[in-house]
Amino acid sequence: MATKPTHAVLQAYSYVFLIYLLLPLIVMCGAAFNDSRFPTVLPWNGFTWRWFAELYNDATIWQATANTGMVALAVVALSVPIGTAGAILVNSLKGRSRTLLYATMIAPILTPGAVIGISTLLFWYKFNAPAGLQISVLAQTSFIAAYVMLMVLARLQSFDGALEEAALDLGASHAQMLRRILLPHLYPAIAAGAVLAFFQSVENFNATQFTRGASTTLTVYVGSKVRTGITPSICALAAIMIGITIVGAIIYEIIRRTNLAKAQALQAAQ
Repeated sequence: MATKPTHAVLQAYSYVFLIYLLLPLIVMCGAAFNDSRFPTVLPWNGFTWRWFAELYNDATIWQATANTGMVALAVVALSVPIGTAGAILVNSLKGRSRTLLYATMIAPILTPGAVIGISTLLFWYKFNAPAGLQISVLAQTSFIAAYVMLMVLARLQSFDGALEEAALDLGASHAQMLRRILLPHLYPAIAAGAVLAFFQSVENFNATQFTRGASTTLTVYVGSKVRTGITPSICALAAIMIGITIVGAIIYEIIRRTNLAKAQALQAAQ
């Protein structure tokens, strides 16, 4: 049991940690409403919606956002089946072959994004495939699929292999066993992997920078704005993204609590 001084230190550390995490976001959101041409909250020159209007009229950023969404959805469509299949394969192996395959699939996570981007570009260039968003999708999938594999593999550790054997002994084909026994157990991990893959793709910069060709994505566009001189319209974009995240978290929590209350009510009724 923690003593009072230890508890006070831990509490102080928690507050400092939260301030360290949240203060930059608060400052950025504040700068989005400050009537100053610099992205700052001090000095405060008055409240304004000016930077949101400037963001709304920036056609390039909306095109970049659309490109980011399309790339992210394509990455999810490729990463989820590849990662899930890889996890099932790794889980079915034993000994050195399992270790070798696991290390091979994890290696792209440890590889710098610039290396992945350049190597993917050079590889597909040999097949006369020019740089573009389609190459960005392939570059991102090469390492994001590994994240999905890790999540599904962790879920597989709680799967009872006896269920698989029982289904096959009772006459089910491998496809039926996969569809009715194994995949339903993996659905939570697959869904979480899909969400993770989507956001990993959205925030990716290094691999995309080398493979995008003439197209641009949101992170690349924001990066170019930082080099040429960041404006408060970028703060307005950040404020919108933070707002969407907070609303999404609130909706998720409401749904979670509603489902929990229903489950507790059903359990009490039984």
